[in-house]
Amino acid sequence: MPVFSSSRLRSALVTRLRASGCVFAEDEARLLLSAARTPAELAVMVGRRVAGLPLEHVVGWAEFCGLRIAVGPGVFVPRRRTEFLARQATDLARRVPAGRGAVVVDLCCGSGAVGAALAAAVRGVELHAADIDPAAVRCARRNITGPGTHVHEGDLYAPLPAALRGRVDVLVANAPYVPTDAIGLLPPEARDHEPQVALDGGTDGLAVQRRVTDAARHWLAPGGHLLIETSERQAPETAAAFTRNGLTARVAACDELDATVVIGTMP
Repeated sequence: MPVFSSSRLRSALVTRLRASGCVFAEDEARLLLSAARTPAELAVMVGRRVAGLPLEHVVGWAEFCGLRIAVGPGVFVPRRRTEFLARQATDLARRVPAGRGAVVVDLCCGSGAVGAALAAAVRGVELHAADIDPAAVRCARRNITGPGTHVHEGDLYAPLPAALRGRVDVLVANAPYVPTDAIGLLPPEARDHEPQVALDGGTDGLAVQRRVTDAARHWLAPGGHLLIETSERQAPETAAAFTRNGLTARVAACDELDATVVIGTMP
């Protein structure tokens, strides 16, 4: 519960946030006031936000698919557009025949937002999430809990149990897809406070995606699906990589979230 709610304080906070460049100052003020337990804590939180720290790092969580996902300093903040990826993956996982739980792998899991959403939405799922960044893995282990869920630290497929080969029904990856030269054009919140490994997709933004796609056929079950978030501009090349690796590819888009996902299916 907020410890203070005066309209004068709220107005002053909105003015300060707006002056620092916060586009959604009113919403941020409301969230900060609800999160702070004392005036001193509010002052610290506002100072961190005005200094450019992402709001989610300031309050310690991000909302994603109706869940409160813990995030910390140096961890990639889940984007609203990625809810579309999570919804597409959830729909496919729910189609796994009754009698066995879906086997789902979430690569480049970051905070574990997509995996947590899947675990919450799909009954009996066996979920494996993996990331190369130790800070992200620690965060994901806070968000992905419960029976049948596992979080691994390592590079893409390397830390996954070998027993998963040929068994994965849904393989989802929000791999970095920002071209290296474009990272400097990102908002300061991202380029200054999120790990470069979670942003940098190589020269054309597709380097990590290609690595995911090239090995996917060794892990997917017959009829299994690979889903990768990408940009509208990059989607044709992402889909072409799927096709080169024997997957039937289609592109799904959501205008409301400005989201694009390429979905591939194993024969």
